Amino acid sequence: MAGHSHYKNMVRHKNVVDAKRGKLFSKLSRYIIIAARAGGGDPTMNLKLRYAIDKARSVSMPKDNIERAIKRGTGETEGSSFDEIMYEGYGPGGVAVLVDVLTDNRNRTNGEIKKIFERANANVGVPGSVSYMFERKGFFAVEAAKHADEDALMAIALEAGADDLKREGDVFEITCDPSSFTTVFEALKAANIEVAEAEVKYLPKMQKEIDVETGKKVIKFIDALDDHDDVQNVYTDAMLTEEMAAE
Repeated sequence: MAGHSHYKNMVRHKNVVDAKRGKLFSKLSRYIIIAARAGGGDPTMNLKLRYAIDKARSVSMPKDNIERAIKRGTGETEGSSFDEIMYEGYGPGGVAVLVDVLTDNRNRTNGEIKKIFERANANVGVPGSVSYMFERKGFFAVEAAKHADEDALMAIALEAGADDLKREGDVFEITCDPSSFTTVFEALKAANIEVAEAEVKYLPKMQKEIDVETGKKVIKFIDALDDHDDVQNVYTDAMLTEEMAAE
């Protein structure tokens, strides 16, 4: 019986992993569709599409899935159309939250997102209520253990148009204006610098310090939002720590 139980646990784990992988691919497909619809299907001319494709490839999304999504975005094949919505509000402890959504049904998504906020005793705000607390930036993370020469890394990044480089723990974080994202990314790759994370995202202008218990509630809230099929990204000004993420 123990062996049978172990097998069932393995199958259950595989099913969970497959489900999460499928959900991630679905979210990335939507992102590619929106990018191709807005700027065309040529990633060399469409920064948003190029970034979306790079992100899809980084998680081993099949080439066929990527190409299908591009064709849907350019109108070469039919499919549901998606709208971009940014929800703004306050989460547990009054932390500011931005929720980036792609949906093919605004009314359904609106009700479901509001319900997630309500369950966390959080509040959805009006447009502009918290977005001013964030700025859109190109963001790169480079593991310090693989590139110990901070001065050399900074020189490459700044010369390519980056705004700043700072060390956070074991990672160098590079930020730039979104318009410089491709240039900085290409410069890092040309210098054989392995980038652990590269994306355009919203960064808080100031981080809000919270206690551990509030942090656990914030993480649970973010996880609930991120688990929604239509949610692409969740951003917060909360200063979260590993202790808060511990069970």
